[in-house]
Amino acid sequence: MEAKALAEKVCEILESHKGEDVRIIDLRGKTEVADFFVIASGRSMTHTRSLIDNVEEELEKQGISPTREEGVREGRWAVIDYGDVIVHVFNDETRLFYHLEALWDKN
Repeated sequence: MEAKALAEKVCEILESHKGEDVRIIDLRGKTEVADFFVIASGRSMTHTRSLIDNVEEELEKQGISPTREEGVREGRWAVIDYGDVIVHVFNDETRLFYHLEALWDKN
């Protein structure tokens, strides 16, 4: 699946499971790390873990597996790496602290 389509699919999954403030940040031309970040918030640590689980389960059904994941157990900031798309799911406090949108979403 092409990177932009994958990022949009991840957004769809997160929104369907009540992920909050779901955003795609286009990183093309800004870094070699990935083409897109998908960022969302969960209402609690449990909700954050659940959102990550749902993304992984839905994409696994399509044969798409992450290359790496971090922070899922803690539930404050979980990251799933799909190569050209990196998914970040935060609780509200952690999202405000790191504020990735301010770092990367500049034109």
